[in-house]
Amino acid sequence: MTETPGIRYYDLRQVSGQSTHIDVDMGVIESAGTTFYNKAVIRVLGPRGWGILQIDNYTPVSGKKFDELLASAEKLALAAEDTISLGDAPRTIRAVPPVKEDCRDVSIGEKAELLLAVEKAADRPLVTSRRANYLERIENVRFMDSSGSEYSYEICRSGFSVMAVASRNGTVQMGYEPDHTIHGFNLRHREDMGRKAADMAVSLLDAGLAKGGKMHAILDPELAGVFAHEAVGHASEGDLIEEGNSVLKGRTGEKIGDASLTIVDDPSLHEFGFEPVDAEGIAVARTEIIRSGKVNSFLHNRQTLAAIGNGVAGHARSMPGEPPLVRMSNTFIETGNATDEEIFAECKNGIFLAGSRGGQVDPGRGVFQFNAEYGYLIENGEKTRMVRDVSLSGEILKTLHGIVLCGKKRVMHSGYCGKGGQSVPVSDGAPLVLLRDAVVGGSGVD
Repeated sequence: MTETPGIRYYDLRQVSGQSTHIDVDMGVIESAGTTFYNKAVIRVLGPRGWGILQIDNYTPVSGKKFDELLASAEKLALAAEDTISLGDAPRTIRAVPPVKEDCRDVSIGEKAELLLAVEKAADRPLVTSRRANYLERIENVRFMDSSGSEYSYEICRSGFSVMAVASRNGTVQMGYEPDHTIHGFNLRHREDMGRKAADMAVSLLDAGLAKGGKMHAILDPELAGVFAHEAVGHASEGDLIEEGNSVLKGRTGEKIGDASLTIVDDPSLHEFGFEPVDAEGIAVARTEIIRSGKVNSFLHNRQTLAAIGNGVAGHARSMPGEPPLVRMSNTFIETGNATDEEIFAECKNGIFLAGSRGGQVDPGRGVFQFNAEYGYLIENGEKTRMVRDVSLSGEILKTLHGIVLCGKKRVMHSGYCGKGGQSVPVSDGAPLVLLRDAVVGGSGVD
């Protein structure tokens, strides 16, 4: 490219690939197919801010033709009002882990038959509705920028979910089991997931109703992981910090939890949110958001790193054809030293909350509310009666102070996270966690 005084920096990220989906409802394949895409984003940093050019069906070009694309993006940059600076960061790429079975080696017909078997396994008495879906994306990513950095890699993400709905005498309950991976095709011999979804739906028909209030609670790895992601991870994203929309702003070094509490986001971990390099071509690495109970580091792209500091870049992510945003990847509560027996004994009387059925969080006000899939009453350190329709809510900072014990085994759960109109693969997790004086919602009465 010819040197252009009006362009301080540029980059190109091209993603081409294929997406396969299969949807099954009550033993019938509702839809199945594969689509192909080839999208690119060119960003130019002009005298002040960004000019962003989004291109469908991109064909790589060089020389004068590429200069013309940069010139088009530069014109868009001239409309920017805010002056942006970029923080520097290491540029290197990690290897994508090998797959156990390449999804492309399995026909869509065989995939459909395997998914039907998973869905059929949820067929049992009292189950009135069953659904299953499969989603697979194979992406080839190419990145280059004006500093001379250039990377390319291929990654396959695949996964499925199965849902069972049980009904009896007007009471309706649901069981839901997902599984997503970066390690290749994962649908073989998975009928256990369908049975598990059905068993949960039927079991919840007989579950009691918990009485709400303040009590000690043990969170399973899924619900504790949702708390780490939703309540802490989003509040640590540099763009929300910069906007003043985070309860963590200005708290660097402040003790907001027990010394045993560490909360991490790690794009380099070989879980569903893995990225070999971020969407700005920056190296990815483990970032401890909270370290030993103190606010330690925020998640950044190059722009937010330059604006507010305290952390590292490497947390920019994007969908194909979309500009990068500050995003989480694999977010989790670090393991501790407590055994499960010690956690239940310390809780003594309270509630065990497991699974997640959504909720909401306001990182600016620092409040949240999450619905558990189910729970068990804890009496004298033992799980007793199963309960349903229970939730966990409260203030983020108070809740962090209430986490006093963490178990020895971390379990991760995978899914997708939405932000700014984009959805990216993530995982979150935790060990078993003891939360003192939790605010539990329930519909039971004395």
